[in-house]
Amino acid sequence: MTISIIVAIAENYAIGKNNQLLWHMPNDLKHFKEITSGRTIIMGRKTFDSVGKPLPKRRNIVVTRQDISLPGCEVVKSIDEGLALCAGEDEVFIGGGAEIYRQAMDITDRIYLTIIHHDFDADTFFPEIDYQRWNEVSREYHDADEKNPYPYSFITLNRR
Repeated sequence: MTISIIVAIAENYAIGKNNQLLWHMPNDLKHFKEITSGRTIIMGRKTFDSVGKPLPKRRNIVVTRQDISLPGCEVVKSIDEGLALCAGEDEVFIGGGAEIYRQAMDITDRIYLTIIHHDFDADTFFPEIDYQRWNEVSREYHDADEKNPYPYSFITLNRR
């Protein structure tokens, strides 16, 4: 099974503030949906709370220490427990937030990375990427436009 992180980060590694995204980039949301639809996504409870509902057309696994039930989701206590539920799947996605990304970095095989070419004021950051440990296999640069207010790049990294 390939374990893949999917994330959008700012140039300064910012990913959120007050449990909300820092930008509205429809093309990144479309990219996220295209990559993850029909697949399993594992996310932390705070990320689930910020989304507000299970992501459609995906198996949603939520990691939390709380003893809760979330309709439309499977709830687990750890990333490892979530991955164990995915035996036999070809690719599973780690969808945040910061603590879940940090815990998953050492077991991740691939990163689907959107870089928003801007710095943001934030309280939540993605772990710094050691590019010596990753091979860049694709990169697409896009200028800002009327719907996407910042230039951005879609990058795929595979672990060396």
